[in-house]
Amino acid sequence: MFDYDAELARYHERLWEALGVQPGDHVLDIGCGTGRTTRDAARAASPGTALGIDVSGPMLARAREQAEGEGLRNVGFVQADAQDHVFPPEHFSLAVSRFGTMFFSDPVAAFANIARALRPGARFVQLVWQAADLQEWHVSIRAALSRGHAPTASAPAAEDAFALADPRVVVSHLNSAGFTAVHVTDVREPVCYGPDAESALAAVLQLRMTREAVTDLDAASAEATLDRLRTTLAAHDTGDGVWFDSRAWLVVARRR
Repeated sequence: MFDYDAELARYHERLWEALGVQPGDHVLDIGCGTGRTTRDAARAASPGTALGIDVSGPMLARAREQAEGEGLRNVGFVQADAQDHVFPPEHFSLAVSRFGTMFFSDPVAAFANIARALRPGARFVQLVWQAADLQEWHVSIRAALSRGHAPTASAPAAEDAFALADPRVVVSHLNSAGFTAVHVTDVREPVCYGPDAESALAAVLQLRMTREAVTDLDAASAEATLDRLRTTLAAHDTGDGVWFDSRAWLVVARRR
């Protein structure tokens, strides 16, 4: 399983600073993955609660296992799509998402559903990726997968990682869904794929864009692709991890 917590460690710090969980909060974590943000929120919110929601059963299994190992009793996880899951109305005092809101088939409907789960005036804090061509990790890895040539850029489609790259679109979606006072801040942090190039290669091979690129290759082409990936990752090995530049939007809004 790909370790998104390690990859996004620097972004987690920035998100946590903006989130400001208080004791007694009831926190909703959208696209919680293996639950790092959910568990941190549960600790900070006690005697309040934190609920993580995600569509991935394996990730939620890991989240529950880690929460139990950490002795957390005020945290829960549900496997469902936040776009249409029936949350208790006006229950949560805070919502958060760490790169988990870009994949909705209908973002306005999803944000409206989240808004209904929040108390009036509650904040929704999220991180979303900026444009694909601003992500060194995306450009470099795709170039290695494309015989060393950068692939032609295309406009972000719904349900992809860059679907919320345009801040005007994000603001429009949130306003239409019942949020106000939307603030979008440019955040730039590196992402880490492992302690060294070989570990990073094993991690990158778990990414969907990598799996799809090598699935139908013959043995010689696959080996050539892996060699290009090794070279790319080795070039970003700082001796303290394999790091790539990236940019995101930190989006903060309030439920009307």
